[in-house]
Amino acid sequence: MSFDEENLSGPDVIKVSAKSRSTAVAGAIAGVMREHHYAEVQAIGAGAVNQAVKALAIARGYLGRDEIDIVFTPYFTEVMIDGQERTAVRFSVEQRPPGTVSRAPRQTSISARDD
Repeated sequence: MSFDEENLSGPDVIKVSAKSRSTAVAGAIAGVMREHHYAEVQAIGAGAVNQAVKALAIARGYLGRDEIDIVFTPYFTEVMIDGQERTAVRFSVEQRPPGTVSRAPRQTSISARDD
């Protein structure tokens, strides 16, 4: 896999690259959400952000099978990579509160293309 999970003080930060398989990242997101009910997904660069967003959509489908709905909030953060400060997009992923109605349709099947 071309992403890794880094164990920090809370739930794992799932790092996504442009070469990450969106279905593999989605599985990691679903696993962390089932265990911790919260996840952080990090991406640097347009290609990585694209893969992260696709993975979040796929993870929503995976978790929907367990009647878990998720929402995510993107934000910018600065990270140090090889001694250089880089801007990353992070997605805070949370379980949608019970009784809150989503306007987004439920996925009935997942047909992901890993571009």
